[in-house]
Amino acid sequence: MPSNYDAELDAMGLACPLPVLRIRKALAVLSENQILYVIATDPGSLKDIQAFSRITKNELLEAYETEGKYHFIIRKRVSTN
Repeated sequence: MPSNYDAELDAMGLACPLPVLRIRKALAVLSENQILYVIATDPGSLKDIQAFSRITKNELLEAYETEGKYHFIIRKRVSTN
């Protein structure tokens, strides 16, 4: 498990679209450039979170699977407003 993150989200046991919805909510309270660590068990979360990051412009720093658990490290994007 990574240690350099600002917040952690446990999305284990949640099925699509709940992991992405919880990530959106968790990122909303973080400041720009802060890091969110997510762990999920839904195999579809890999594809869903990659798409979410691309669409929202949040940076997916890492995405990997170990022993049926999917780990994601996401950096909150910097606003361009």
